[in-house]
Amino acid sequence: MPYRAPLEDFRRILTDVVGYEQVSGTDLYVEAGMETVEAVLTEAGKMCEEVLAPLNRNGDLDPARLENGRMRTPRGFAEGYKAIAEGGWVAISAAPESGGMGLPMAVTTCVNDMMGSACLALQLNPLMTQGQIEALEHHASDELKALYLPKLVTGEWQGTMNLTEPQAGSDVGALSTRAEPLEDGTYAITGQKIYITWGDNDFTENVCHLVLARLPDAVPGTKGISLFLVPRNIPDADGNPGVANDLKVVSLEHKLGMHGSPTCVMQYDGAGGWLVGKEGGGMRAMFTMMNNARLGVGVQGVAIAEAATQAALAYAQERRQGRTPEGTIIGHADVRRMLATMRADTFAARAIALAQAVAIDMGRATGEADWQARAALLTPITKAFGTDTGIAVADMGVQVHGGMGYIEETGAAQFLRDVRVTAIYEGTNGIQAMDLVGRKMMDGGEAAYRLLDEIEGFAETARGQMPELATRVWEAAESLRETTEALVATEVADRFAGAVPYLRGFARVLGGYFHLRAAMAQPEGGAARLARFYIERLLPEHTGLLVRGPGRFGRGHADHGTTIWRRDGRRPLSHRLSLRCASGAGRGRRSGRGRALAAPAAADEAGPCQCLRAGRRRRLDAGRHRL
Repeated sequence: MPYRAPLEDFRRILTDVVGYEQVSGTDLYVEAGMETVEAVLTEAGKMCEEVLAPLNRNGDLDPARLENGRMRTPRGFAEGYKAIAEGGWVAISAAPESGGMGLPMAVTTCVNDMMGSACLALQLNPLMTQGQIEALEHHASDELKALYLPKLVTGEWQGTMNLTEPQAGSDVGALSTRAEPLEDGTYAITGQKIYITWGDNDFTENVCHLVLARLPDAVPGTKGISLFLVPRNIPDADGNPGVANDLKVVSLEHKLGMHGSPTCVMQYDGAGGWLVGKEGGGMRAMFTMMNNARLGVGVQGVAIAEAATQAALAYAQERRQGRTPEGTIIGHADVRRMLATMRADTFAARAIALAQAVAIDMGRATGEADWQARAALLTPITKAFGTDTGIAVADMGVQVHGGMGYIEETGAAQFLRDVRVTAIYEGTNGIQAMDLVGRKMMDGGEAAYRLLDEIEGFAETARGQMPELATRVWEAAESLRETTEALVATEVADRFAGAVPYLRGFARVLGGYFHLRAAMAQPEGGAARLARFYIERLLPEHTGLLVRGPGRFGRGHADHGTTIWRRDGRRPLSHRLSLRCASGAGRGRRSGRGRALAAPAAADEAGPCQCLRAGRRRRLDAGRHRL
């Protein structure tokens, strides 16, 4: 079945679930009401259905290649990119002063979703440019902005990011690319970068690389890294691509999937570069682009989940096998279970991504720290859960197809091969989890507590209309609250063993919340049925992820697995548990900016954790069960 843009899903999530009306109610986005948004998404959807989707299979079979040092992209990609650029879809959220439309990030998120479903390998090209535009808007000099942004926004030029080196992957601080200052104020960039997505193409006038490198006197580690803009062709005074810079694509990687997207090994041999931001401020500037990309990559997972679900549903409705009332395999209970799981998880992941986009928009429009903190909190969750969902749904799509799913001609296998990398690049999902329990909890968990207050408050309201579903969501949120309290009471270095299950548990709770909101808006429709399936069948996963007995996240528990069980053999904690440290400092249930709502119960004689680390006994006594 050809791809169909899920316009109704976008409308429903924006209006019923994530509160887009708050965005369009601000002065900054007052002209971006839902009527305008729906018109924009309809046009983007047509382009994705009619132009990009037909390119997807060819991009897999006719991969990008190097011929005599020149990039050759798959047949049709140049025309597809032209449609993206001429339609203004490269950077619709870029500031008007940069030449962009100034539309909310929520709109860009929906457009990226559709482009990713239609042709993920090509969608990755403008996604990189979007992140570079944002980085330059925030950190570049006025001269660089004036020269580069207009060309990037129109899609005449393309942007990339260059971080990774053979010896410096996740450990960016180990990079060795050098930047030598020159008398004219520019820098000579020398070194090799690997895994550079869309490091070159054959359809834009120029390719602009953001490169992390070290100055000669730079301090070790990430604090000694600076960011440089290094174009393939050095622009002349009029902004036209001039002489070729001293850089080249050495080779292309041979990959599991995403064959249409060239992943390059780049060599810089004294290439001319321009400093972006301050010396030693490279990571801060690059994180602007990376955070943009992490939202975008999470949406790539959602996009493939959508495409895989559509393909699996179409196949199940057509494939005749066995005896069912429908006459096709969609009548089989397990096939229906798989399709419902695919649909429910795709909805949850998409809602989380759009909730982050709305938080970004509200942070920009209001300048309020709470919105900015929520956007930051949701970034690793969007990226990790979105991509994990894409992989799981694509895998399930292969299963729905049965033996034909293992045959390349159906396209089901391509979805799985293409999406697999999304859990790896832009920070592996394990790193996202470490970011969530580490950097994102430096506020003592306040952003998380505010979000949990919102979830529990809505669940309380929904109890009158949907008591069973609302109660399940409230209890899941309370479990997440208590796990968060235990987490923030633990030293940062001791949190990482439980980071991945914590992130997934957080995402599961958010999914339940967003499904409940959708069901409350349409209590008699398909949204309510899908919400019931998610909340009854998928949300309970959180109990094995968030349940904690009288222990804590810790390096000392790593050899026991990432889930900590009760030592007294009683069933896992599904009720509220107060935790207090061995010093006797109790923690009550917290809300808002950490207000204690209930005093902690007296401690049971649970005994200390026996794990030892660096000669220090780590204790965490359990409080009393409050049933």
